[in-house]
Amino acid sequence: MKKENTFKKEIGLEAPIFLLVFLGIFIYIGKIMGGTNMIKTMMSTAYDLLMNVCFYLMAVAVLAGGISSVFSEFGVIALINRALSILMKPIYDLPGASSLGMLNCFMSDNPAILTLAYDDNFRKYFKKYQMPALTNLATSFGMGLITITSMMSLSVDEAIKGALVGLCGAIIGSVISVRLMIRQTKKYYGTEDMVECNNSSNLPQGHRIVREGSVGSRFIQSLLDGGKVGVDMGIAIIPGVVLICTIVLMLTNGTGPSGVYDGSANQGIAVLPLIGEKLNFILQPLFGFSTNKGIAVPITALGSSGAAIGMVADMASKKLIGGNDIAVFTAICMCWSGYLSTHIAMMDALDTKEMTGYAILYHTIGGLGAGVAAHIIWGLLV
Repeated sequence: MKKENTFKKEIGLEAPIFLLVFLGIFIYIGKIMGGTNMIKTMMSTAYDLLMNVCFYLMAVAVLAGGISSVFSEFGVIALINRALSILMKPIYDLPGASSLGMLNCFMSDNPAILTLAYDDNFRKYFKKYQMPALTNLATSFGMGLITITSMMSLSVDEAIKGALVGLCGAIIGSVISVRLMIRQTKKYYGTEDMVECNNSSNLPQGHRIVREGSVGSRFIQSLLDGGKVGVDMGIAIIPGVVLICTIVLMLTNGTGPSGVYDGSANQGIAVLPLIGEKLNFILQPLFGFSTNKGIAVPITALGSSGAAIGMVADMASKKLIGGNDIAVFTAICMCWSGYLSTHIAMMDALDTKEMTGYAILYHTIGGLGAGVAAHIIWGLLV
């Protein structure tokens, strides 16, 4: 049962306090970058994210939606659910069908799970408390293939071994994140109610919905219908990606190659890496980084795994990192995979935005667990 709307006084302490904090943050950033440069960077970064990230994710969602719809139409989801329930239930407390979402996201990116989540042949296997956890599960494996292959290709000794250890760490992180989320959603939704399906009243037990027509007609129609869902999902994630990722990038990045603030896209005040350096005495025992600069990678992965992988490649070219670093970077980059830029939009698209705060909190814990697990596994193997 969803919470009712809450009410507050029209004018109270909340407004002036928020205004002071809001202005304080932007005055601080503007003082460092310059007011005009700050505004120009915000606009340029938002535009860059829209053109190069959001439309890319939309293309991924269209492809994933088409493939997922075909799998649904011809019973592949039902088969996978039956075959993998024996694994997914005890590990994640999710139906076997969710493993297809893992694969979709591993091959592409986090929002690929959304195209499945709108299909009745997929939704019918889920209880209400399980649906929000799909965001955490999907994000844990988002961009997995790209992350692992990129790490393996680096000119670092034992890079392949490190990437594989990182994959194991990411799987452990996914279990932590999903299980914590499931624990919370059970309290909120209960454990009995099933997810509502659009055609639930016409769906006999043990059957699935299919389209009319020949096999070829069903294939084409399901492919196109799935692609349309992908377009809708691509549009739905634009606000979250543009708004959240712009903020994260401006707090993470510095001046860039130019060395000066000139209003270019993706510049920032680099405050998050600075905070990371101050916390290095805690993070070093947990992750075992070879350099203090290593903390910038997971911080960047909060908003963009692609940007984080680029930082790793730069460190590798300068011989600053080793196999343990590759393992930890792989685990965290894969498990987090820019979740701050997609989590909010994904939870909203799943119509479970009331659980967004918990999803972010528990996935933060899961990503840290992934990095620690990779460090421990590496230490046992070396």
